[in-house]
Amino acid sequence: MYDIIIIGAGPAGMTAAIYARRAARSVLVLEAVNYGGQILNTPDIENYPAEAHISGYDFSAKLYEQAKGLGAEFIFEKAVGIENGNGKKTVVTVKNSYEAKAVILATGSASRKLGLEDEEKLVGKGVSYCATCDGNFYRKKVVAVVGGGNTALEDALYLSDLAEKVYLIHRRDSFRGEEANVSRLAARDNVEFIYNSNVTKLISDKRLRAVEVTNKIDGSVRTVELNGLFVAVGRIPENRNFADLVRLDDAGYVQAGEDCHTSCDGIFVAGDNRTKTLRQLVTAAADGAMAATEAVKYISNN
Repeated sequence: MYDIIIIGAGPAGMTAAIYARRAARSVLVLEAVNYGGQILNTPDIENYPAEAHISGYDFSAKLYEQAKGLGAEFIFEKAVGIENGNGKKTVVTVKNSYEAKAVILATGSASRKLGLEDEEKLVGKGVSYCATCDGNFYRKKVVAVVGGGNTALEDALYLSDLAEKVYLIHRRDSFRGEEANVSRLAARDNVEFIYNSNVTKLISDKRLRAVEVTNKIDGSVRTVELNGLFVAVGRIPENRNFADLVRLDDAGYVQAGEDCHTSCDGIFVAGDNRTKTLRQLVTAAADGAMAATEAVKYISNN
């Protein structure tokens, strides 16, 4: 029986582990893949207080070592459900089950797909959802990034240092990401913006060879020959396994305010899978701290 089980080892989950351990509570962190979450793939973090420049990998490693050093236990198994009853929560994974007095959902989100024919088949053969993971395979080659938020802009910046040419394809006439990144990209000779357009077809033999891009305004279709397509069109919250216990909004995010309380007593939420207006590294850390603090209060009061 743990005091607190945290599902997810991203910045929110690991921050929650740090705060819970500092409150002298026993903590188990369950993670399906690897610690770090989405931030693991960010090449350069520039907006976190006291860290002018740090890679997502280094930031994640520091958080992990800090939580481990304080005594948090990590087990790498995917949580597939929670049973609630008899004054305890039982978290069920693909291999085992674990009991706790309180649970924090810090599951984050997964990459959204374009939904095109052969998209899944071409993953690893020209289609990628992680520029920092796969960008090195495209040195001196032609690539495109699809999306208009900060992730897409950061991916394009990263790839522009490696690739011969980078197309940035966005469905609107302006980007949603930070203007500083847009300005940096606009200043690079090997970056081309394609506005008001969607990728509507993947052209391949054994690998991706080109994409068809359709202009939303006039309907014109352009074929762009390339070697790699990096998809950065948003995230899907990883909450479906817990939808029977906690209330979700229409987009699948856990409904919770700044206190991180869910609709189920003793279950809290932290990070990008929560309803919120700003999803950034600093807000994930804030959620982790709040969720752990509230979980500790819940245990003390019950």
